[in-house]
Amino acid sequence: MKRMTVGNCIDAPVIAMGCMRLKGAEAGVDRIIGTALECDIDYFDHADIYGGGECEAIFGEYLASHKDLRDKITVQTKCAIRNGFYDFSKEHIINSVNASLKRLHTDYIDVLLLHRPDTLMEPEEVVEAFSLLENEGKVKHFGVSNHNPYQIELLKTAVKQPIIIDQLQFSIPESGLVTSGLNVNMKDDESVMHDGSALEYARLKGITIQAWSPFQQGFIKKPFIGDYEKFPELNKTLDELAEKYGVEPISIAAAWILRHPAKIQIISGSMNPVRIKAICAGADVTITREEWYRIYRCAGFRLP
Repeated sequence: MKRMTVGNCIDAPVIAMGCMRLKGAEAGVDRIIGTALECDIDYFDHADIYGGGECEAIFGEYLASHKDLRDKITVQTKCAIRNGFYDFSKEHIINSVNASLKRLHTDYIDVLLLHRPDTLMEPEEVVEAFSLLENEGKVKHFGVSNHNPYQIELLKTAVKQPIIIDQLQFSIPESGLVTSGLNVNMKDDESVMHDGSALEYARLKGITIQAWSPFQQGFIKKPFIGDYEKFPELNKTLDELAEKYGVEPISIAAAWILRHPAKIQIISGSMNPVRIKAICAGADVTITREEWYRIYRCAGFRLP
C-alpha cells in the first residue's frame, strides 16, 4: 500500500477504511478489519451518527479485544450532525467527543472532523472546544467535512489548530471538484462552481481532501461500477483498463482518484474483504494522463 502524509502531519495509507457500514456486519467484523490491516490500511474513519453510534461501538469492541492495536492505527471520527440541525456549539462538540471515546474504548481520537457546516457557527466557541479537547489529550488533530474554502477561512479566524482535512464527495461520476475547474470561462452547466474551488484551495493550504463515496454515483450512494445501463462507456473503459493492468474495474476507479496530484485520500466503505483487496490493488496502479481523461469523458463529461 502506498502511503501519504495527511495534512502535512499524519503518515497514512492512501486508502482508508470508512466504518459507516459496520452496523449489520458485526458477524464478520474480525475478518473485515483483519483484511484491512493485512492490506496495510491502518486509518479508520467514523462518525458519531453512523449506525446511531453503533458503528463506533462495534469498532470499539474490536479495539478492546486487540489492545496492542490502538497506538498502531489512526482513528478519525466526526460530529455536529444532530436530529434536524447541525451543532458547532462548545457543549455539543465536547459531549460528542466524550461519547465517541467511550464507544470506541479509547482515551484519544487522532482526528476530529466537523461533519457538515453549521451556519450558526461561532468560531470563538469552536476554538474553546478544540482547545479543551486538545489540552486534555482527547483529540490530536482537527479538520472538517463538506466545507467550502470560505467556511474554513471563517473557522480559522478563531481556531488556531490547523485544519488538516476536508472530507468531500468525489468519484468518477461525482467529480464536480474538477469539472468546474476544467470549464473556466464557459457558460455550460459544467462551468457552474458548487464548492468554491475547494480542490485548489486545499492544495494551496496543505489540506488533505478525503474522498467519501468514491465508488458511488449521486448522494444515494448507488454503485456506478457494473451499471452498464447508465454508464456503458465508463464500464467498458474500466473493464479494458482492468484487463490491461491485471486488476479489477474497481481498482482502476481507485487509481483514477489517486492519480490526481492533489494527493486525495480514499475513504472506502466496503465491508467485503474481496472488494477491499481489489480496491487496495488500485494503489499500485498508475494510469496515464490520457487514460485519466478518457475515464473522465466516458463518465459523460465534456471537455471545452
